[in-house]
Amino acid sequence: MKNLEEFYTQKVKGFDKDIDELNQKLFSFSALRLIIFLGTVVAVYFASVNAKYVIGVLCVGIPLFLFLVTKYSNLKYLKSKKEELKKINSLELKVLKRDYSLLHNGKEFAEDTHFFSQDIDLFGEGSFYQFSNRTKLVEGNRLLADIYKENSISDINSKQDAISEMGEKVDWRQEFSAMAALTKTETSTHTIATWLKNYQPFVPKAMSYIPMVFSVISIGIFIAYFLDQIPESFLITWLVLGIIIVGVFTKKVTSLGHSATKMKSTFDQYNQLLDMIEATDFTSVLLKKQQANILSKGEKNSNVLKKFASLLSNLDRNNNLLYLIFANGFFLRSLTDCLAIEKWISNHGNAVESWFDTIAFFDAYSSLGNFAFNHPLFSYPEITNDDVVLKAKNAGHPLLDPAKSVLNDITIEGGQFFIITGANMAGKSTFLRTVSLQIMMANVGLPVCAETVSYSPIKLITSMRTTDSLTDDESYFFSELKRLRYIVDEIQTDRYFIVLDEILKGTNSTDKALGSRKFVERLVKSKSTGIIATHDLSLCEVANEYSAVKNHYFDAEIIDDELHFDYTFKDGICQNMNASFLLKKMGIIE
Repeated sequence: MKNLEEFYTQKVKGFDKDIDELNQKLFSFSALRLIIFLGTVVAVYFASVNAKYVIGVLCVGIPLFLFLVTKYSNLKYLKSKKEELKKINSLELKVLKRDYSLLHNGKEFAEDTHFFSQDIDLFGEGSFYQFSNRTKLVEGNRLLADIYKENSISDINSKQDAISEMGEKVDWRQEFSAMAALTKTETSTHTIATWLKNYQPFVPKAMSYIPMVFSVISIGIFIAYFLDQIPESFLITWLVLGIIIVGVFTKKVTSLGHSATKMKSTFDQYNQLLDMIEATDFTSVLLKKQQANILSKGEKNSNVLKKFASLLSNLDRNNNLLYLIFANGFFLRSLTDCLAIEKWISNHGNAVESWFDTIAFFDAYSSLGNFAFNHPLFSYPEITNDDVVLKAKNAGHPLLDPAKSVLNDITIEGGQFFIITGANMAGKSTFLRTVSLQIMMANVGLPVCAETVSYSPIKLITSMRTTDSLTDDESYFFSELKRLRYIVDEIQTDRYFIVLDEILKGTNSTDKALGSRKFVERLVKSKSTGIIATHDLSLCEVANEYSAVKNHYFDAEIIDDELHFDYTFKDGICQNMNASFLLKKMGIIE
């Protein structure tokens, strides 16, 4: 077993050392940059007696100063990345101490009508999503939620291989996450992809050669002007002509320039993430398949994206008044730049969405890999086609403190239905969520909280936390009926593992007992697989009529006037209830 606390602590110490060294280098480069600047100013002052000396000083001083500026900027970015890497590892140390407060809880992804997300603490504060989420991009954040909600049983072995491989690529994952965390963009990738798909070109095809001809003529006019062959008025007239030609397209050029400004940062930063994916040698089928989405036979797509960012930068030069007048007046540069952008969009615009989706995929799978790495004692389910749907040894709830969690064995065959009784707080609901999460996690491809697991894939559907709706003028009971109707409709067309917790709570006890029995009988007759927790012991009688129904319970004992729970899953029917005892213990009744 990996000592995770020691592992992440050493990572933090290593990045602390790197940050200290980078601070020293930044100070040195900052001081050297200042010295070069002041030295150049002084040298220009003393060389001012001779123009050649001034030019020579500037030719040396300016490039050297710009080199130091670039070097300083690169070091500053590297420091930011090291600080982000330190933050990533410090966060893991907090999570190991069961502090999830800094993690996004994904409450916006919860759906009341989803197959199971509302019932199993999948989203929200203290949820499985919050516990496992390490995504850094908005798109990866959303994709991870979609993966958890997908309820798909396809390609589980491929998912397991991909998650296992990502789990072992610790440095790669953290580098990718740090780079993604530093990605700050004005426009969402979805907005950009939609814009590229719907873009309508406006530059005439003739502009593929007209600016070149116009530029050659402009150079000839310059030469003729300096040789006193043409008057200054002709030069100005030619400049005005160029501005007029570009001016015809001013509105559309400005619009494209405005869009370019908002998109540029996205392309500048996403090409680095793309480059990381392209440069990595993946072995699992799923990761290689995703990587193939961004690979081409020609130029690396990260370079293609980088080139587009450069093209977009060219339009930003129009914000400089001198460039706007002279570059357009003599060389029609805006039209040349717009044409190059439109050509890029024509060649690559439809592929960009796939590139962005691939980046989001690796962001999401980095989270899944991180979860696998952080839980070395969890087991990847062995995928089977057996009659046994789920067989888990020492299974527990992944969100419970391992030091306090009580583990249980469970074996349930296809077509079997478990009725679980038990005292209040004895562990019934926790057990239902444990089983539900085992199935959800197994379908995602994650290792589950159990010593060993064999699993015949099945979709999950639950009814555990039905709520009323004041806005829809809908009672609690009617909401519950709609949920049960939803379950009945779904099992007609697909195979589900059904998890129910105390159904028909919105009616009287006699009606509830009869209705619950009829509903369970219907599920059993349809050969559905699942479990139901109930306080109604009469429901256990269904097992006398149907061999597929099995009774289990969680017990509570009163020892020395104190309530004790062992949270152990047992065969049979619970005989000890604790409501009256608790009411007396808390002084509510006498």
